[in-house]
Amino acid sequence: MRKGRTVFWVVLLTLWAVQISFSQEKITLTLEESIRLALSQNPYHLANEERVETAKAQIREAASGFLPSLNAQGLYTLDEKLFELEFPDPLTGQPQRISIDFTRDYQFSLSLFLPLFTSGRLTSGFKQAKYNFLSTEEAARQSEHTTVFNAKAAFYGILLAKEFVRVAEEAVEDAEKHFTNVKRLYELGMASKFDSIRTEVRVANLKPELIASKNNLRIAELNLKTLLYINLSQPVEIKGELKFEDVKPELDGCITRALANRPEISQLRYQKNMAGEMLKLARASALPSLAVSGTYNYWADQFNFGEDNWQNYYTVNLALTIPLFNGFSASARVAQSKSMIRELDLNLKGIVDIVEFEVREALLKLDEAKETLLSQEKNVEQAQESLRIAELSFSEGMVTTLDVSAVQIALSRAKINHSRALYDYVISLAQLDKAMGVEWKD
Repeated sequence: MRKGRTVFWVVLLTLWAVQISFSQEKITLTLEESIRLALSQNPYHLANEERVETAKAQIREAASGFLPSLNAQGLYTLDEKLFELEFPDPLTGQPQRISIDFTRDYQFSLSLFLPLFTSGRLTSGFKQAKYNFLSTEEAARQSEHTTVFNAKAAFYGILLAKEFVRVAEEAVEDAEKHFTNVKRLYELGMASKFDSIRTEVRVANLKPELIASKNNLRIAELNLKTLLYINLSQPVEIKGELKFEDVKPELDGCITRALANRPEISQLRYQKNMAGEMLKLARASALPSLAVSGTYNYWADQFNFGEDNWQNYYTVNLALTIPLFNGFSASARVAQSKSMIRELDLNLKGIVDIVEFEVREALLKLDEAKETLLSQEKNVEQAQESLRIAELSFSEGMVTTLDVSAVQIALSRAKINHSRALYDYVISLAQLDKAMGVEWKD
């Protein structure tokens, strides 16, 4: 028995260890995989997609108004007070009270209602639900564009943070190499103690920057994991690079495409159609309606199906309803709907201007990043050559350690500017795609 328990616990601990090892297995994330996970796991985007399902169900609910409704009801009387009637006794002439049961203890009924004419209420309600569904679809599409852009920004942010770490590591490495050279020259009496101390201090000052760069990289990874709804303790490996792809978009074509594709514009148009149907509903509330209704009743005093125990009757009615006075509520709803239509027209005009601004802004930033990138590529090459010459000149005693440090700083700044310009370029491309409403294709 004890041996069996031991085997059980060993197996349980083994399974637990295997599960832990699998859960901590490193996953590789590319840009495409990051976007796919964001669209399939981000709870905020999934919540927008669920709103589409809700709107779809509201269409079915609105369509049900055209169909007849049939309801069944069963009733059993638990207690009752009988009617008492007073009759004169035919023999004595004295009044006599008699209890009479006018109710039926068991009653079953069916009721039917079918609208025939509603002055357009049902049609407007159905169209309003349909436009709401289309508007909700556009909102979900807008959420998809935002989610894709956020995933790109987070992914590129990690690549930029990795570049900053690389630049910081190279700066520390160059400073340590220079310190080693200065220390050797100092031991040979060819450099001063001040130069040795100064280069050592520079190495020490660069290490906190390297630590901060590595910490920023971890924060960028946490940001991506949060966006993708990945466990924050899950180790990940980012596979990708910041690279330049020369594109030359035309302003007029980008604006035309944006005005045709942006979900915000389509959403406002569908909302305006909804407001138009609300206006029709408000006007129809003061118009007549016609419907057919019917009931069928089946009742008895005792619950058995003997002969002549159950009785039944039915009625079929044609109901005409004409609103005569509703406290001016119909005119108030008409005024609200007209005001809403005017508000949506103004919002639509404003969003068109915003879309055009976003396209122009993205193109300007794209051109700026491209020019900066091209200039910094040559700047990095010149800074690297300057550092080589400065180190050689220092060994020959032609420049001071301050000159070498200045060149090292210039090289690090050139590399950082180049990496940031490359990041700004790819982000501007992503921003342009979002501004034009470009759909993501996996």
